[in-house]
Amino acid sequence: MKKILIATKNKGKLNDIKEIFRELDVEIISLLDFDEVIEIEETGSSFEENAQIKARACFEKYEIPSIGDDSGLIVDQLNGAPGIYSARYASENATDEQNNQKLIDELKRFPEPHRAKFVCVASYYDGNKFINSYGEINGRIIPEIRGSNGFGYDPMFIPNGFYKTFGEFSIEDKNKISHRSVAFKKLYKKLVTAL
Repeated sequence: MKKILIATKNKGKLNDIKEIFRELDVEIISLLDFDEVIEIEETGSSFEENAQIKARACFEKYEIPSIGDDSGLIVDQLNGAPGIYSARYASENATDEQNNQKLIDELKRFPEPHRAKFVCVASYYDGNKFINSYGEINGRIIPEIRGSNGFGYDPMFIPNGFYKTFGEFSIEDKNKISHRSVAFKKLYKKLVTAL
């Protein structure tokens, strides 16, 4: 069976992607399946560049078609921050809790609602070409933590049209509408015809 390597060590993200790709006739593996794991520097200036950097680095190291993705939170009142620095907003090795606290602190000087969107770019690379897809979901940030599902800023983000945070969604429900879901479903459709 053909393999696709997902350039992540994040189990939450991996589970999301496996669920979306479950009907594709490939084995989905991740960096968790290797003893020697490469550290990938996200040196791009955009989500797309970072996604491609990850996909190319994994393909070149393991010679397996790879998917890199980069996603983050864009908050209007913070001029687009944390953006591509979402995972390391508070510091280089920040925990979700530290990033969430910094976001709460930064938004204290602004009135609600704190309009925001999650964006994701997924990029497939097979040594010859990149196949990219983009997803986003609009919503707002609340200055408190609600729910223990998901990861990152999920417990603070309420998508438009809903009253609960992504942290209060089940994985199945989140996968129906999330930015990552939108990007990976688009990529899935492209790969069905390309593979």
